[in-house]
Amino acid sequence: MENPFLLTLSATAAAAGLISVIFVLTWVLHFKEGLAWDGGLAEFNWHPVLIVTGFILLQGIAIIVYRLPWTWNCSKLMMKFIHAGLNIMAFICAVIAMVAVFDFHNAAKIPNMYSLHSWLGLTAVILYWLQIILGVGMYLIPITPISWRAAFMPLHVYSGLLLFASVIGVALMGITEKLIFGLKDPKYKDSPPEAVFVNVLGVLLVVFGALILWIATRTSWKRPSDQILHSLHTDGGGEDNTKVGPALSQLSDGTETEASVDVRRRSNKSDD
Repeated sequence: MENPFLLTLSATAAAAGLISVIFVLTWVLHFKEGLAWDGGLAEFNWHPVLIVTGFILLQGIAIIVYRLPWTWNCSKLMMKFIHAGLNIMAFICAVIAMVAVFDFHNAAKIPNMYSLHSWLGLTAVILYWLQIILGVGMYLIPITPISWRAAFMPLHVYSGLLLFASVIGVALMGITEKLIFGLKDPKYKDSPPEAVFVNVLGVLLVVFGALILWIATRTSWKRPSDQILHSLHTDGGGEDNTKVGPALSQLSDGTETEASVDVRRRSNKSDD
């Protein structure tokens, strides 16, 4: 049975993410110079738009896509491709966002990479690319040993969540920095409408991030087959260990054996 609390939190997270995108578009189109690719401020505006839309929203969806009950009928292999595809799209958005900043800085003769925001932002993009490469190598290449996948999974999950939280933190630094530098009369400290509006955007990003992290860290909300595997590892083999192998075969090629089907049935019954 579908968990109504999970569905509610997922819908709330989606709403917070979509409203964040609307806010960042309103910011650059109403308060700033719009969007263009001409080396000016309008080109710089692609940076916050692509970071919020891609590096935050798409990455957040990629993190919880396995947890959404309506995806449980899809094979695990298909979900791996969706997870990887969303992360690759997020990375492409982040790269274009970085190019927009460097183009603007170079055209305006502003030094690059002088702020903490820029240091952490570039580091996050590089580590995110490494995360994608290792994830594809471990979980989408059929010849990778299952034992390697199991050993790497805790690090893969932890680094993914750490990067997601870090990107939101860096984004908050960036929008604050932009307001401090960009608002002259009235200044940021005087709380003009633009400052209040963008502060609300920052709050929305925090809410979105908090919801995604909460959903992603609830063990009981994993895919049913993954719940059983987690229980087998944490219970120290309370179940017949001969069922671990068939269940793991679903992780490697997306197919379900008789044992893994039984695992899913038992898990669904426990949810009822």
